[in-house]
Amino acid sequence: MKIQEQITQLRKTLNEHNYYYYVLDEPRIPDSEYDYLMRELQALEAQHPKFVTPDSPTQRVGATPLSAFAEVVHTIPMLSLGNAFEDKEVRDFEKRIRERLGGVKIEYVAEPKLDGLAVSLRYENGLLVKAATRGDGSRGEDVTQNVKTIKSIPLSLRGNDFPDVLEVRGEVFMPKAGFEKLNQQQITKGDKTFANPRNAAAGSLRQLDSRITATRHLNFLSYAIGVVEGATLPNNHNDILHCLQTWGLPIPIYIQLVQGIPGCLNYHQDILAHRKALPFEIDGVVYKVNSMEQQEILGFVSRAPRWAIAHKFPAQEVMTQLLDIDVQVGRTGALTPVARLAPVSVGGVTVTNATLHNQDEIRRKDVRVGDTVIVRRAGDVIPEVVRVLPEKRPDNTQPFDLPNKCPICHADVAREEGEAVIRCTGGLFCPAQRKQALQHFVSRGAMDIDGLGEKLIEQIIDGNLVNNIADIYTLSHEQWAGLERMGDKSAANIIKALDNSKTTTLMRFLYALGIREVGETTARTLAQHFGTLEKLKEATNPDLQKVPDIGPIMAKHIVAFFREAHNLEIIQRLQEIGIHWTEEEPATTTAQSLVGKTFVLTGTLSQMTRNQAKARLQALGAKVSGSVSQKTHIVVAGEKAGSKLEKAHALGIKVIDEAA
Repeated sequence: MKIQEQITQLRKTLNEHNYYYYVLDEPRIPDSEYDYLMRELQALEAQHPKFVTPDSPTQRVGATPLSAFAEVVHTIPMLSLGNAFEDKEVRDFEKRIRERLGGVKIEYVAEPKLDGLAVSLRYENGLLVKAATRGDGSRGEDVTQNVKTIKSIPLSLRGNDFPDVLEVRGEVFMPKAGFEKLNQQQITKGDKTFANPRNAAAGSLRQLDSRITATRHLNFLSYAIGVVEGATLPNNHNDILHCLQTWGLPIPIYIQLVQGIPGCLNYHQDILAHRKALPFEIDGVVYKVNSMEQQEILGFVSRAPRWAIAHKFPAQEVMTQLLDIDVQVGRTGALTPVARLAPVSVGGVTVTNATLHNQDEIRRKDVRVGDTVIVRRAGDVIPEVVRVLPEKRPDNTQPFDLPNKCPICHADVAREEGEAVIRCTGGLFCPAQRKQALQHFVSRGAMDIDGLGEKLIEQIIDGNLVNNIADIYTLSHEQWAGLERMGDKSAANIIKALDNSKTTTLMRFLYALGIREVGETTARTLAQHFGTLEKLKEATNPDLQKVPDIGPIMAKHIVAFFREAHNLEIIQRLQEIGIHWTEEEPATTTAQSLVGKTFVLTGTLSQMTRNQAKARLQALGAKVSGSVSQKTHIVVAGEKAGSKLEKAHALGIKVIDEAA
């Protein structure tokens, strides 16, 4: 084969693999094989530079940094969308357009509203020649060099039936995983972190040096077209999007055709319910009239189309006042500063507290009592203070420092080298640590002692009825019955639950002990690897680091726990009280046949409970997740499987029933 033909074939192969990886999410070869082909192409082009073309996969990065961005005038303006925040506003939207269309029923395309930066891509004869930001809608910035570094954007279109000129519009965004990785890198370098993925994406795309943009984990999804010349496209929006996909441009997998406003509102609720599981941030959904003929009749108003509207989700970042900073003590002695806030609704939930993480974070953000702050529900679960608004700061504020004594037991606090966390040195002498340790010990994933909740634990700790976790098994019926809001029947139920908990598993027992860094997954791994408690107690640091997913820090904490005489005494006492489990031989490689595989269970199983199925899969080495994602390998579907099954089909994930 001639050199030029070899280079052309390599480019074609790499572009094809990019299409399957970024557009269809169906990788055909391992990353290592792709890297090998790329290095081969780079070497051939270096030896024969006359054969290098602008659309070669090797030309994504490496251009000379710009001094400024050039201006681009949009031939067709890039308009924004009108917003709806309430269901009534969506109904009013349809009422208006139905009046203009003569009362006909309307089919919509519903799409997630990506939270990134709108861009326009111009292809001429199948080659990417220009990329621009939306800017003010009429004029944007030329970001062609930077856009070429985004691997999900093809430098040349697939096939040969594309228009002579095709302008594609879509969103450049940063996936959640990429955002977390970028901020961790910023912290490591001592640089300022980004407040949210949208800001990170915008800042990354507007770098004057495309080599920086290339490191920023950006992605792209198409959602519309602009200028089209030399071809006739389908007469509805949904089919146009799928044309873009066949030409190599990625589109959201969550697009759905819906009928009327009921279909729109159902889609809104479904996406909102699954928002946390999405790999990228969205701030709402978009409804577009599917028919291009109807779109043309409806036209535009001001700076927005009449045929589309964005239905926003409840706010995720809001402003409020920081009233005070409390310090909580956890079961491992960690002192955690917590912001007490003026009540505010974030993402539809009233928030009055938010984590401040640790002293380093307080200093980095310069958070003070009295400040006006921006609060976000991180991952829609844990509220956190994102940043301070210094222009609103009162004159009399003071920097906040964590105390040098435990606020509960007044023991000294200490900070281990290399850690951000400050810990109370009081150990189980500290009531706060005893409460937290006991709550963890009785929890569902640990000893699963039903009925022994936070209020009861507070009573038995504050009343000095227990000094450690083993003491709960020795309290008498009279002592339980004598507690507030308890009686003979409740006491009998607690004692029965305590007796039932004595038959357990090694995995549950290890998790219940509250060893630092050892969660349910690690406890299961340790139980499967060592088989018996005695073998684990004798394990050295090197022994532990041979166990999958256990590194030097976790190994250090495990060894330290089993070297502490007090801990060994508690374990011995618990066993003497009657806590036991069936000893098993360490799992062999053969037995762990599903190592590396991630399963999701959905629907009602007929042959076993969900927990039994989860335990069986985990015994075979599998990970069991609660949500379907691109990392899921297999979905086990029972009766009445819902959105997880639909998402699995959309992602092309293998689906089996429980009999398999």
